[in-house]
Amino acid sequence: MAEHIEKKGQIADQMPGPDPDEQARQSLEKIAQKFIIMSGKGGVGKTSVSVNLALALAKKGHRVGLMDVDLHGPDIPHMLGLSGMLTADETRKMVPISYSDHLKIISMESLMTNRDEAIIWRGPVKHAAIRQFIGDVTWGDLDFLVIDSPPGTGDEPLTVAQLIPDAKAVIVTTPQEVALADVRKSISFCRNVRMDIFGIIENMSGFTCPHCGKVVDLFGTGGGEKTAHNHGIPFLGKIAFDPEMVQCGDSGMAFQKKFTQSPITLAFQEIADKMAG
Repeated sequence: MAEHIEKKGQIADQMPGPDPDEQARQSLEKIAQKFIIMSGKGGVGKTSVSVNLALALAKKGHRVGLMDVDLHGPDIPHMLGLSGMLTADETRKMVPISYSDHLKIISMESLMTNRDEAIIWRGPVKHAAIRQFIGDVTWGDLDFLVIDSPPGTGDEPLTVAQLIPDAKAVIVTTPQEVALADVRKSISFCRNVRMDIFGIIENMSGFTCPHCGKVVDLFGTGGGEKTAHNHGIPFLGKIAFDPEMVQCGDSGMAFQKKFTQSPITLAFQEIADKMAG
C-alpha cells in the first residue's frame, strides 16, 4: 500500500481537475483543533511528547487523532504496541487504527509489510503521501488532531503548514544550548510560513536519582523556558527525564497507563489542559 500512495500521489499531481490540496483541506472541517509537534533537531523526545499529549487528551475524554508524518522514521505504532496493516472502507478511504475509543492512529509504519525497509522519497511524493493521510482517511469528528512531524524544517512540516493552515505548532526542545539554537530555527520557520506557535515544551528537564532523590540536570535546565520568554512564546511546561519512559516506548506500553501518578504523567495532563483550554 505504501507503493500505492507513491504512485497515486504522482498521478494526482499530473492530472487536471479539482485541486487535491484544497480537497484535503476540506476533509479537515470535522476536526476542531490541529497541533503539529515539531523540534529543531532529532533526539529531543518529540515523538514521545506527541504520543503522550495525544494520550493525555484522549484520557480526558476528547476525540483525538494522532497522525505520524515522520515518513522516514515512523515509530508511533510500535510505541503504542499496535500491529497490523491499515485497511480501507467501502469508499476506499484508509481507516485509522484504534488505540482506544478516543484515540485513532495513522502512520506509514502501518502501511509497510517490511518495517525495516527504507522509504526513499523526494519532496513531491512526500507531499502527496501526507495529503492522503489528511484527505483519504476516515478521521470523522475529532476534537484534536495531533501531528508528529520529523525534526527540522523540511518537506513534512512545510506540507502540513500548506495543507493545514490553521495548525498550531508545539515546539519540543531539551535545555542544552545546541538544541535551543535549532529551536530558534523552528520559531523562524513558523513565522515565515505564518503558522501560529502554541508554545514550547522543555523535555528531559532534570532526572531524579532513584537512590538519593537528588535532581540531576543532565542537559541543564530552564533553557526552553528562557527561549520562550525571549521570543514572546508561551512556555507550556517541563517534562522530566525518566528511564521508564524509554522502556515503555521500547516495549509498546503507554507510560501514562502504567505510571498514572508520575510527575511526568501529571505534567502531560497539565499541558493537555492548556491545549484544550
